[in-house]
Amino acid sequence: MEALAHVKYVRMSPRKVKLVCDMIRGKDVATATALMMQTPKAACEPMMKLLKSAVANAEHNNGMNVENLYVSTVMANPGPTLKRGMPRAKGSYNRILKRTTHITLGVSEKA
Repeated sequence: MEALAHVKYVRMSPRKVKLVCDMIRGKDVATATALMMQTPKAACEPMMKLLKSAVANAEHNNGMNVENLYVSTVMANPGPTLKRGMPRAKGSYNRILKRTTHITLGVSEKA
């Protein structure tokens, strides 16, 4: 049984979030929390909240034991991109893409 938690429209590039996803995938919850607390990445803040939410879902909705949980699946998919721009020299215009991310995190119990 897997307990999932989702967060959508995080104003961060999926490439930056995937670094943290790869770091915690397969780790137990306590280790993943400790790793994210000590990592100076901006993506760790929303991922920490998402991990706490997934653990709470597992405990409350599925009756799982918190000590036996590990991070089974983590996905960071691109969301919609906000298109902005900035005027440049000689009347030209550069496009600025402000990317968003949808993150899904799942925790399961060890057998």
